[in-house]
Amino acid sequence: MDAYVLSHIDEEPEALKKLTRDTHLYTLKPRMLSGHLQGRMLKMFCAMVGAEKIVEIGTFTGYSALCMAEALPSHGEIHTFEINDEMEEFLINLFDKVPNGDKVKLHIGDALSLLPDLDMEFDVAFIDGNKRHYVDYFEIVFPKIRKGGLIIADNTLWDGHVLEDSKDAQTLGIQKFNDYLVSNQLVEKIILPIRDGMTLIRKL
Repeated sequence: MDAYVLSHIDEEPEALKKLTRDTHLYTLKPRMLSGHLQGRMLKMFCAMVGAEKIVEIGTFTGYSALCMAEALPSHGEIHTFEINDEMEEFLINLFDKVPNGDKVKLHIGDALSLLPDLDMEFDVAFIDGNKRHYVDYFEIVFPKIRKGGLIIADNTLWDGHVLEDSKDAQTLGIQKFNDYLVSNQLVEKIILPIRDGMTLIRKL
């Protein structure tokens, strides 16, 4: 079924196919890559809301950032935050070479420290950082999202571990985030049960 779906959606751009290969070659956790299906979804969501400015928490190898950048107009920009400074050279080289890379503004460091100082309103936010801090990420992102804007949170089903009575800090972080959203009356929210779970959150 996965193969059928991928063969009946928009094709993955060549630059992203190469990035997928490089991610598997050069990183220890290639499963963190968004991938073809989710990447096309991210692009479409950004296009549907007419995004001009996007913020992303958790760059990894840049796949999701480039997918969202595809939906931006020529003057648009995506600010992406990556806490692992060992990825900096890889990402700078990538964004210098690939289509739409010029729209990506890379910030190396902790988004919890850096993002509050970014004086900008965003149309879309993509949260895909440390699962322990999802509520914290949401709280710093929310005031910067325009009314009617979209927040997308990845991995919100966490391989089904959200159903477990777990002591794992990352699982607890996702469970806390999901419970936090249920009672939040300032947003509409829905969990899409694809891959590892993706929550769409619209600011009212």
